Amino acid sequence: VPGDGGFTPPPAPPAPTPPAWEPPASAPPPGAMGQPAPTGPPQLVLPATERLRLAVSRRVTTDYVFSFWTAFGWTMLTCGIFGYYVVYKLFQRSGEHNARRIEVLDAATTAAWERAVAAGRGHELTPWFQSLGAQLDVLRRLTTEFRDPTIWTVLSIVAGGIAQIVGFVFLDQDLVAHEAAERSAEEQLAAILASLGTPVALPPAPAPKGAHNVGGRVLAVFGTCGLYALWWEYDVMVEANANYQVDWAREDALLQALGA
Repeated sequence: VPGDGGFTPPPAPPAPTPPAWEPPASAPPPGAMGQPAPTGPPQLVLPATERLRLAVSRRVTTDYVFSFWTAFGWTMLTCGIFGYYVVYKLFQRSGEHNARRIEVLDAATTAAWERAVAAGRGHELTPWFQSLGAQLDVLRRLTTEFRDPTIWTVLSIVAGGIAQIVGFVFLDQDLVAHEAAERSAEEQLAAILASLGTPVALPPAPAPKGAHNVGGRVLAVFGTCGLYALWWEYDVMVEANANYQVDWAREDALLQALGA
């Protein structure tokens, strides 16, 4: 769609865990153990499956899908100005997608834990959940990195192509870590649910994405007087697009298995 940076909305879906994941503990009743009873209105706590459904539904707004040629065309038409918007959206979608995936996997993990406890297998499966929680911690650490989209847009304006290249390196590193952690978490979660009699038909995922050869790409940028930076930007766009599309299919499988 002209004017939107090449955004293609993803298909609509059908129909915080602490470090070293610990099972949710039951809290004492209000006023017990010397605790004051809450004075405000009770807070609504959504069921884990409802949290999962809501997190999946948010992908329509968080998982921004680029069309490189549309973005390139608008960048040319605006004499490069639209390129700064592209930088902003690259960083924004990376952070928003990662945050949404944390909620998806955390909600699914909580739902699986509830089933394990109901089946009397909570103690037995606790090490499995702790291993799964370690992968969620990797995703949470990514939220603490220096990736503010506004700051990186300003850096691109001030420092030009150098800042953009550094940004491409960081975005690629984030995607490699993000993809490895989420795929491991999904497989472990599917194994846990299968052991509880809830098979998950996870679609096969492609081979893990390798990190870019930064040194070779930097040399190519200088060797082509900057033209290779366009190819680099293309890779950053389409590789994240591909990751999102795989995520959508596997999220739908979790939704179906957990009845969300």
